[in-house]
Amino acid sequence: MMPPTAPLFDMSIVGGTILHAATGEPTAATIAVRDGLIAGIFAAGQPIEAATVVDATGLLVTPGLIDLHTHIFSRSTDLAVDADRIGVDQAVCTLVDAGSTGALDFDDFRANVIEPAATRVFSFVNVSDIGLTAGRTELMRLADVGTPALHRLLKNEAHRSIRGIKARMSSSVVGANGVQPLIIARRLASEFSLPVMVHVGNEPPAYSDVIDLLVEGDVVSHAFHGKHGGLFGGSTSIREAALRARDRGVLFDVGHGSASFSFETLERALEAGFAPDLSSTDLHNGNVDGPVHSLATTLSKLLAIGLSLPAVLGYATANAAAVLGESTTLGTLRVGSIADLSLLRIDTSSVEFTDSEGATRTGSRILSPAGAIRAGVDFRSVGAHS
Repeated sequence: MMPPTAPLFDMSIVGGTILHAATGEPTAATIAVRDGLIAGIFAAGQPIEAATVVDATGLLVTPGLIDLHTHIFSRSTDLAVDADRIGVDQAVCTLVDAGSTGALDFDDFRANVIEPAATRVFSFVNVSDIGLTAGRTELMRLADVGTPALHRLLKNEAHRSIRGIKARMSSSVVGANGVQPLIIARRLASEFSLPVMVHVGNEPPAYSDVIDLLVEGDVVSHAFHGKHGGLFGGSTSIREAALRARDRGVLFDVGHGSASFSFETLERALEAGFAPDLSSTDLHNGNVDGPVHSLATTLSKLLAIGLSLPAVLGYATANAAAVLGESTTLGTLRVGSIADLSLLRIDTSSVEFTDSEGATRTGSRILSPAGAIRAGVDFRSVGAHS
């Protein structure tokens, strides 16, 4: 008697709907996984032999969601929230910690966050050696900025989890140093072919002085806040610096946060033809219970003000993967890419959403997490890692 043959695939995800890459139209399909990679996408109902079958009936199956701006290093800052609580437990496969850690504690971050997390974790390392360990004033001492320790860290191939450099450009952070920390960050980023992520809030430093230093692939976080000194600068028109930056390929990220996302600002920007490129959360323990909640909630807020589902999902999949230098491996359903998949429900009940300023909008299409598959490993049990 011949021994039984092994199933062709390790896993199949059946019954779900994907968005057709060319048209953005929903398409019923079966996704097959082998060795942690997407091995095939087949017509719904086509028989597929797989060791494990994931029933995604009634669910949207997307490339694994990526949240480019979070704070998940509790040993560094009291802001931190557990990585898996806002990662795989919320159908998010990849998180980026945005500046919680600097060169001095990065090994600690790797050992205590990156390695044990079920969620994939990358870092935009703080340009200051101390990160957020000393509160919120890390760029006031230039002696801590762009040091030999940071240079060694960036040069170390063992730290491939570092995918960019973070610099917070607010007066309360930089003090009298103005844009000098950003100049240093940009110089280092150029040397190591990394993007810079800047936090923009109230001036000073002047918005234009900050934005004019950025180059293609850099990220402006909190791009649509409602504070003085933002995208409109108190005017009715988008600032010329922002328009020039977009022409150069600088990317503009929602970066919701506790005080950094305004429905009105984004609506005005959309009317002017200035849509986001990215949508992250800036999740930490001060906003995870509101107003931000999760990446799915943040994306649902964008749906509520009229952005399309393909665009909104693209902000947190393909566009985010490109920032991380992972366009061929993450953020896509391409055969051969890593089998990171987010399973989402689309609810059609009416929900009132709140931005960072307390303004509300009512949404009728709400994305809610039903689970994550990361590199072919099933994390559908939402809440299992919180």
